[in-house]
Amino acid sequence: MVDTDDWRAHPFDDDKLREECGVFGVIGLSDAANFVALGLHALQHRGQEAGGIVSHDVAHGFNSARRFGYVRDNFTKVSLMETLPGPLAIGHVRYSTAGSKGNTQIRDVQPFFGEFSVGGVAIAHNGNITNAAALRRELIERGSIFQSSSDSECIIHLMARSLQRTIPERMKDALRRVEGAFSVVAMTRTKLIGVRDALGVRPLVLGRVGGGWVLSSETCALDIIGAEFEREVAPGEMVVIENGELTSHRPFEHKKPRFCIFEHVYFSRPDSHYGGRSVYETRRQIGVELARETHVDADLVCPVPDGGTPAAIGYSQESGIPYGMGITRNQYMGRTFIEPTEQIRNMGVRLKLNVNRKLVEGKRVILVDDSVVRGTTSRKIKDMILDAGAAEVHFRVASPPTAWPCFYGVDTPEREKLLAATMSEDEMREHLEVDSIKFISLDGLYRAVGEANGRDPKQPQYCDACFSGEYPVAPSDKIEEGFRLKTAAE
Repeated sequence: MVDTDDWRAHPFDDDKLREECGVFGVIGLSDAANFVALGLHALQHRGQEAGGIVSHDVAHGFNSARRFGYVRDNFTKVSLMETLPGPLAIGHVRYSTAGSKGNTQIRDVQPFFGEFSVGGVAIAHNGNITNAAALRRELIERGSIFQSSSDSECIIHLMARSLQRTIPERMKDALRRVEGAFSVVAMTRTKLIGVRDALGVRPLVLGRVGGGWVLSSETCALDIIGAEFEREVAPGEMVVIENGELTSHRPFEHKKPRFCIFEHVYFSRPDSHYGGRSVYETRRQIGVELARETHVDADLVCPVPDGGTPAAIGYSQESGIPYGMGITRNQYMGRTFIEPTEQIRNMGVRLKLNVNRKLVEGKRVILVDDSVVRGTTSRKIKDMILDAGAAEVHFRVASPPTAWPCFYGVDTPEREKLLAATMSEDEMREHLEVDSIKFISLDGLYRAVGEANGRDPKQPQYCDACFSGEYPVAPSDKIEEGFRLKTAAE
C-alpha cells in the first residue's frame, strides 16, 4: 500500500479502498501473450502498480516479462512481446495488498515461476493468504529460500515440497494448506489451470475464443479479445485445460460460497457480470434502494465520479430529483501524480476533480459516492461544492459504513483509521460539516444484489466483513499480531 501520509499519494485516491489484483490466462491461441496483454489492459483497474506475463512454446520454453507501471506503457511494445512466444500464457496486474507495500521490488511482481522435478509452473494469484506469515516461517525453517515478500510465493514453495507426481496434484496439496482467499491462474508446459478457494471470495471466469480457452478475473476482459463467456469457475473448483479439453476437479471441502459483495459495489468494472447479474445494473439498483431508505428534499443528484455514477442515476430515477454531472473528473490525471511544490500540493483534490459551478450554484445537492473510507476526500469535495455556491450538501453513500479492514485481497487502512469505526453517523455529519450523510443499509445492499429478503444474519450469502466485521475465514496472521475480532457486544 502507498503510504497515505506520503505527499506523493494523491489526495483523491488515498481515500479509496485499493483494488486487489487481476489475473488472465490463454491456451490454444497463436501468440497467446498478445491476448493476455489485451486482457490485462481491460483489468488495469484492479492493479496499476506493476504487471507481468509468462508464456511457453516448445522451441523457447518458458519466457517471462515483468514491468512496473501500466500495461499500455510496457506490453504494447513489439520488441517485448516478441520475447513471449507460444500458444500458452498467463498474466497478472498488481496492487500490493501483502508484501513490501509502497516499496515493491521487481521480484514481487507476478506471475511467479518454479521448476520442479515434474516440470515448470508459473502462477498468478488474486487474493490474500491470511496464514502466510505462519506458512513462511515454517517453510523457511524447513529450508525454503524466498525471493519475494509476496504471500503468493508460499504456494510455489508448498508445491515444491509436495510428493505428488503431477503439477495439478501438487497445487491441490499446496492450496489445501492455504487460508484466506485465492483465485489462481497457473500454467505448465501444456496445461492452463484455474482454481478458486472454497468460499469463492475472489472472482474467476472461463471463456472460449476460436479453438482456445481463457481464464480471467472479470468478463470485461473476455470482451476485449472477442471471447465468449462460458461460465464462472465455481467456488472450490479447479479446472485443468490441455489439448483443447477441460477437466473439473473439487479438491476442497464443500462450503457455502461467500463471494465478495464489494465486487458489486466498487471493484469490478461496470461492464462485467457475475452470477448472471450486470455489475452496472446492480450499482444502479443500489442507488434505487439508497433513495428509498434515505430520501431528502433536494434539487440535484450529483455523482462523485466515477464510482458513484451508476448509483446516482438510480437514486435520481427513484427519487425524481434531477441528475446532473456537477463534478467533472480530469481523465488525464495519473493516479500517482507527483505535485512539484507545496503550493500545488495544497490544491489537493482539485487536480483531479472540478465543480460545474453553473449547475450547482444555489442548489441543494445530493452527492452520491460508492464508499467513505477515511473521509478526507469527502470533506474536500464538500468544500468544493460549497465554494461553487451550493445551498446544501447531502452525502449519500452506495455502501454500508466501512468499519472493518479486509484481509482477503483488498488493501484497507487499519481499523482505527476507518471513519465508520470511530464515529457514529451523526458524528460523521459533524466531522464532514455536511447537512446530512446517510449510508445504504446492509439489508438494502443485499436487496440490490438480488436477495429479496435482505441479509440472512445466520448464514450471510456474501463476504461482507468490511461492513459487518464477520470474517468467514479467521485472519490468523493478523490475530497473532493482536487484531481483535468483533465481539458479541459490537
